[in-house]
Amino acid sequence: MDKEIGDIEKAALNLSTQERAHLVRRLIAGLDLGKDQDVEQQWLDEAERRLSDYRSGKTTARSAEEIFSEIEQKFS
Repeated sequence: MDKEIGDIEKAALNLSTQERAHLVRRLIAGLDLGKDQDVEQQWLDEAERRLSDYRSGKTTARSAEEIFSEIEQKFS
């Protein structure tokens, strides 16, 4: 399979810039992005949950400086 991909890559590199751009668009369009959309929705849900927890007082906010300082101390 690696040889096949190498052959395809070699052929693609011999295409004009416009043809390569067209090929790239077609290849990307053919990817299964459904899983990425699921992950994006999960992150949105998580962000909404965290905001809700913060607003209701279930959790507090900490500055990035505080967090990075804590991490640096822990791993130094």
